[in-house]
Amino acid sequence: MLVRLSFGTLMFLNHGIPLLMNFSERSRNFYDPFHIGSRWSLLLVLFAEVFCSLLVVLGLFTRLALIPLITAMAIVVFMLNKGKAFSESEMALVYLTVFFGLLLVGPGRYSVDAAMGK
Repeated sequence: MLVRLSFGTLMFLNHGIPLLMNFSERSRNFYDPFHIGSRWSLLLVLFAEVFCSLLVVLGLFTRLALIPLITAMAIVVFMLNKGKAFSESEMALVYLTVFFGLLLVGPGRYSVDAAMGK
């Protein structure tokens, strides 16, 4: 539970909110790995880092919410920072590892998912 709460909250506060606050500026030149346009790529990342991270904090639809977060972090590690120094990807790799671990073990006993019997 502590890992789920900590990493979900950190993703929301340190990445999701700043991205949301700078949406118009960032949408012009945001990394576009799927070739759908910078604005749409940014919207997908916002969905992951804002909405999905809150679902992870709540422990609601946790495993489903982790998929966009894992995808976003994998893109940062393996595409965006490919060929750069390890330090550029270190935090994204930590998030990727933790989110993948949560996907495997689930949200835990103290979550909305557990209360709903999932």
